Amino acid sequence: MASGRLFAGLFAHGETAAEVSDAALVEAMVEVEVALLQALANLELAPLAAADELAEALSSGHLVLDLDELGRATGEQGTPVPGLLRALRLQLSDTASANLHKGATSQDVIDTAMMLVSRRALEHTIADLGGAADACADLAQRHRDTIAPGRTLLQQALPVTFGLKAAIWLSGLDGALAELRGVRDHELAVQFGGAVGTLASLGDRGLDVAAGLAQRLDLRMPDMPWHTVRLRPARIAAALGATLGVLGKIGRDVALLAQSEVVEVSEGGGEGRGGSSTMPHKRNPVGAIGLLACAERAPGLVATMLAAMIQEHERGAGGWQAEWETMLELLRLTGSGAAIARELLAGLDVHPDKMRGDMDLTGGLVMSESVAAALSQSLGRSEAQELVEKAARRSVDDGRAFRDVLLELPEVSDGLSSERLDAALDPAGYLGVTGELIDRALAAHRAG
Repeated sequence: MASGRLFAGLFAHGETAAEVSDAALVEAMVEVEVALLQALANLELAPLAAADELAEALSSGHLVLDLDELGRATGEQGTPVPGLLRALRLQLSDTASANLHKGATSQDVIDTAMMLVSRRALEHTIADLGGAADACADLAQRHRDTIAPGRTLLQQALPVTFGLKAAIWLSGLDGALAELRGVRDHELAVQFGGAVGTLASLGDRGLDVAAGLAQRLDLRMPDMPWHTVRLRPARIAAALGATLGVLGKIGRDVALLAQSEVVEVSEGGGEGRGGSSTMPHKRNPVGAIGLLACAERAPGLVATMLAAMIQEHERGAGGWQAEWETMLELLRLTGSGAAIARELLAGLDVHPDKMRGDMDLTGGLVMSESVAAALSQSLGRSEAQELVEKAARRSVDDGRAFRDVLLELPEVSDGLSSERLDAALDPAGYLGVTGELIDRALAAHRAG
């Protein structure tokens, strides 16, 4: 069994994983070599037949590349490129072999291949995130008026609607999508600098070759080689890490809302989903768990990418190499999280009656701010706040309904009619600009 398959359901969910496999990276490196030969041939710096031969070998699937052997070669040379070139030359003519990799260095091939892999992985991740955002938008619209307890520090605070909670998730997903699209559109660039960034082996044609390479691979042509200024990989990593943070927040909320004592939402799914090995009654929030597991691995990976930016002179000794698996893992985890979120949000079961019931658990105490605001018109803000706070403590100490305690206070009966008190205790009347916020989130999503 290949490494990682056992946990693929959590950490390699969806279609992104196939784009960041070892085989996918090796294929991308060969594509870089093909595009380089073609760029050279177009400038008459290499025979066209050599470029055609390598391109045909790749497209036909006739190339034989042993990943285990490449792995051993990586340990010997410090990068997989020398082993890859050796394997390719054994399968090519003398002419093609002689012109293979001309003008390039190992870092050019790996960095550029990583850009190709990132683009392909990001396409799947962006598609799944878009699906998750669409599902969130549907939840926000359908539950626009579904009253639910708002919680701060894990305690009931003020009323919200589940639609607002979903709209907040939506704003996070749309923000993450914008970041990833920005990375895809602006940061994915060819790296081509030769041994030390001067392209000296190509004379005065180096930039022409670089431009041809970028055009063939549909990558940006940077103003300068970026082999030791690692802003591009760092920005990709930061966007991926932030996306995982957004997904983890959704996972945490769903896990808390799905607790047995809460059950305001539950995950959909087929028979057996979320089952326990020993407890037949369990229905674990496995989607939320998957989001959290992916997200909790992100900070260390992003930190590694940032630490790897500090590289020596014209080639990093260890920092650059530390990026390889780190970046692939970040891409894999983000793609997995996006696919999990899409399924979770599309199938999320929302329980409005339970949400409203939980609002009533405190006997109206969650409306204390509303009552204080209503009383401040007759008592002033400070006195109203103090009075309501004392009433709330008495309600808790005596185990009595907040409304009953309030009605016993002459300041309340003098300052508020029973109708006005009931209005102040109605969660639906104390939602502020909730509807407007939901509309803004939905409008921004549609515009995106």
